[in-house]
Amino acid sequence: MKTARVLGLTAGALAVAHSLPALTSLGPVRPWVAPRLSGPGDPGHVALTFDDGPDPASTPKFLAELEKTGTKATFFLLGQMLIKAPELGRELVAAGHEVAVHGWAHRPLLIRSPRATRDDVRRARDLIASVTGEQPRWYRPPYGVLNAAALYAARENDLRTVLWTHWGQDWTARATADSVLRSVTRAPLAGGTVLLHDSDCTSAPLAWRSTLGALPRLLDLCAEQGLKVGPLREHGLVA
Repeated sequence: MKTARVLGLTAGALAVAHSLPALTSLGPVRPWVAPRLSGPGDPGHVALTFDDGPDPASTPKFLAELEKTGTKATFFLLGQMLIKAPELGRELVAAGHEVAVHGWAHRPLLIRSPRATRDDVRRARDLIASVTGEQPRWYRPPYGVLNAAALYAARENDLRTVLWTHWGQDWTARATADSVLRSVTRAPLAGGTVLLHDSDCTSAPLAWRSTLGALPRLLDLCAEQGLKVGPLREHGLVA
């Protein structure tokens, strides 16, 4: 009976330990759960990042909008999207943007085995490097949900894991340009890492339009505050 109880407690503890990383996906608690992983950087800089591309239906529109101000960003790419639009991955790099790893498939890591997680990260990293000619430096897991296997896979592939300090909550059908901007600016932007989406492959159909509508207003606001906007490579991330 005692042995069974100990085993039960151990199993429960392991389950909790496995589930706790899911807290990294929750905006209000992330800075306390994973302050360094959230991506705080130079207080005079804002890191602009996009997830879930590249998408031929939407990513070119974001590139055109960013080009108007000469703004560069970091694009966290999915292997399943890049393999269908390799020329768009090359276009990102040619335009001076940074490419990073979002994994091969957009699936929660908590339902995947450690081996599957390692394969997912490696495949995506290898494809991004071979297609774009740029070796990615950063990794962001789907939904921002981390576990030990993901952190190990990132280190094994010479990637630094970065989540976000600000998000636009731009993936829902209810999102608007106004709501995206309000969400991103709920906290001071200085030194923040902003998460937006340039694709609706895992979002409500056409949700990216709200993000695109908010983008020029966000860039204007940063300029008014004297903040430089750019990719993670220029963010001076806290070690």
